[in-house]
Amino acid sequence: MRLYTQALCQTLPAVSSELTDRILAAPRTPQAHRALMAQLEALHKIEVKWEGSVSAPLPHEVTIAAWNLERCLDPIASAHTLAAHAPDIVLLSEMDCGMARTHQAHTTQILAQSMGMGYAYGVEFHELGLGSGPELERVVDDHNQSGWHGNAILSKTPPKQIFQIRLDDHGHWFCGAQGVDDAQPRIGGRVAIAAIFPTTQGYVCAVSTHLESAGNIGIRQSQVDRIIAAVDDFAPGLPVVIGGDLNTGNNLASNDWRDETLFAAAERQGFSFENNAGGVTTRPSRLTRFPDRAMKLDWFFHRDCKGLDCEIVAALDTSGVPLSDHEMILGRFSL
Repeated sequence: MRLYTQALCQTLPAVSSELTDRILAAPRTPQAHRALMAQLEALHKIEVKWEGSVSAPLPHEVTIAAWNLERCLDPIASAHTLAAHAPDIVLLSEMDCGMARTHQAHTTQILAQSMGMGYAYGVEFHELGLGSGPELERVVDDHNQSGWHGNAILSKTPPKQIFQIRLDDHGHWFCGAQGVDDAQPRIGGRVAIAAIFPTTQGYVCAVSTHLESAGNIGIRQSQVDRIIAAVDDFAPGLPVVIGGDLNTGNNLASNDWRDETLFAAAERQGFSFENNAGGVTTRPSRLTRFPDRAMKLDWFFHRDCKGLDCEIVAALDTSGVPLSDHEMILGRFSL
């Protein structure tokens, strides 16, 4: 598995019916999964659209929002909630594209257009099923047009460079590993999307990521280490802000983020977690109606820049309807 890729496209290539048949017939093993991943072209590309974007650099004090949007059921309302806080860069995860449960919408594209921003979108998973639980109540079609589920970076200012970091290829969800939902078979793995943006004080590297929810402490630490290794190679010497759903405490008996080793691992490599507000970042939502625990899953960590302030923003639309089972986190950073 390559450390990262810079292969860009305007539209992610579709999965052929022949490849779909091979996926459905394949044994559920890590070896078969890796072979299938290699054939899924869209997993190794980044969809990029910055049409009509401004060319002015970002300010030297940047406001960054990170938000796991839980499939993004309502991209327009989510855009309005984001716009109220005027972020310079938006880091998103769990964004559907061509999924029956979100009415086949390209949720990243709709949200970006609503905010007057461009975007880079990378696929975590090619979903084979229509969803599970309350998601199925939303399904009208009997198929997914694309079946993409992934991460994105948005900004009005186009980046200088973009890269995608694949964090695993062992097929945790395809092979039915412990802790995964058997109703959600999928090809792919967790991913980070990174971009280098110009500011009035030079360049900054921003990274949108989503770590494994059904893994253990060691898996999540290895994913953080992989992100940092890629950033060190691709953006050496630049200030870095990484944000997203780190799934800290998830799938642990304690449910406690303090048990994770990824914090110390990142700090040993010069990163700080100081610019994070206290409190949990999960909530009941339209899909996660009765969560059995409140958790702190979402974080920023940064290096070679200063955290100025941060807050946790309620994931609600103007009528009080939940937009996600994760709150938005918002941080300001000085370069």
